[in-house]
Amino acid sequence: MGKISQKGYIVFVDDGSKDQTWNRISELSKGNSSFVGNKLSKNQGHQNTLLAGLMSVKNQCDMSISIDADLQDDINCFDAMIEKFYEGDEIVYGVRNNRDKDSAFKKFTAQSYYRILKGLGANIVYNHADFKLMSNLVLEGLSKFSEVNLFLRGLVPMIDYSSSSVYYTREERMAGESKYP
Repeated sequence: MGKISQKGYIVFVDDGSKDQTWNRISELSKGNSSFVGNKLSKNQGHQNTLLAGLMSVKNQCDMSISIDADLQDDINCFDAMIEKFYEGDEIVYGVRNNRDKDSAFKKFTAQSYYRILKGLGANIVYNHADFKLMSNLVLEGLSKFSEVNLFLRGLVPMIDYSSSSVYYTREERMAGESKYP
C-alpha cells in the first residue's frame, strides 16, 4: 500500500475508433480525475497510439504502465512491476510465461518472429508485447527518438536502462477480435 500516489490516473487513448469507445471514455472521465481520455484525429496505428499515450504522461509521473484495453495482459502484475521499479529497475517488462492458449500456427509464427528478429540483431524481449512499466527517465529517453515507423518493442530496450521482467499467463480476449493479422 502507499506505492501509488493518490494523484495517479488512467489514460485511455482512442485511436480513431468508429464505435462508442470515445463516448464511453468521455463518460468515464466526467467529474473523475482518475480517468483521462486522449482522442486521436484518426487511426494512427497501434504503436503510434501507444506512444501518444506515453508521451501524454511524460514529466507528469514517476512511472507509467502501458497495457492494451483488451485486458489479456494481467493487471495483477502491477504490484510486482511497481515493486521492481522501487528496487531500481527503470523498465519492467510484462512477459507471457507460455503460449499454451495459442493455436499451433500462432505459436509457430510467434516463436519464428522472435527468432528472426534476434537473428537480425534486434535486442528484443521474448514473448513480450507492449505491457510494461517505464520510469519517466525512460519516457524522456524514448521521446528523443525521431522514428516514423515505430516498433516500441525494439526501441525501448535500446534506451538501455536497468530492466527486469514479470511473468504472467495471458488470458483470453474479453471482447472483440484482434486487429493484428
